[in-house]
Formats: sequence, structure tokens, C-alpha cells
Amino acid sequence: MENDQIAKIDKIIDKYVGKEGVLIQLLLEIQGELNWVPKEAVTRINERLGIPVSDIYRVASFYSAISLKPRGKYLVRVCAGTACYVRGGQRILDAAEQAIGINAGETSSDLKFTLETVNCLGCCALGPVVEINGKYYGTATPKQIKKIVENKRSA
Repeated sequence: MENDQIAKIDKIIDKYVGKEGVLIQLLLEIQGELNWVPKEAVTRINERLGIPVSDIYRVASFYSAISLKPRGKYLVRVCAGTACYVRGGQRILDAAEQAIGINAGETSSDLKFTLETVNCLGCCALGPVVEINGKYYGTATPKQIKKIVENKRSA
């Protein structure tokens, strides 16, 4: 891990020194900065805050918003819930997999994309829905998804 990433982790941890009940927020903040929570971050949290490594991993692995594996710059989440599925969600997922070149649950080797399926994005009336880094694309089409991926890839 690069020194600048360790410095970022330490800067985030500094805000939580001496505070109780901060683990989830701390992990989310590290996740927000690095797109994942690396092993080195877990070690630094343990060393600096005295939180047992087992507790850190238990919390990190429980919450789907926290990733212990590297994630891409663009987190592409395709809704696989019933409302989206019956409106063509599987076609959207297939188009995303083809456009990105990975399967759901994977991250591209260039760390540009992570593709996930989720059970619900909370906007069933707009199905099928894709969310990319917090932006929602309702009534998505395979052609639209391919174009979005192409634009992100060249950004």
C-alpha cells in the first residue's frame, strides 16, 4: 500500500481517537476515500484505536456497503428485484456484463468498474433500474447501459 493511502487512513482515524461506537462510521469513511477497506486499514484501526481485528472484520463483513475487496471507480448496481426482473432486468445485467467485460460480483482488472446485483434500489416503478455511484437510471435499456459504460470508460 502506498504511503499516501496510509496517510489518508491515519488522517481519517485521527478524527475518531478517544471516541466510542465509531467503527461503522470510520469504516464507511475509509470506504468513501479508498473505495474499499484494505487490510492495512484494519491493522491501523486496531493499532491506533485498540479495536480487536475480529470485531473490525465482523462489522465490515456484515454491511454490504463496506467492501474488503478492491472496488472499481464506478460501482454499477443492477436491480434484480421482482419488479425490475419482470421488466427486463436480466437483459440489463447481461448488457452491463458484456459492456464492462466482467460478471456480476466482479471488479475489472483496471479497477474502473465493479458490477453488483442488488435486491432492490427502492424505485420499483422505474424498473428496470441501474445505479452508478449514486446516480439512478430508470427504465433502463441495454443500449443505454452500453452507452453509459462506454462514456465512463473513456472518462
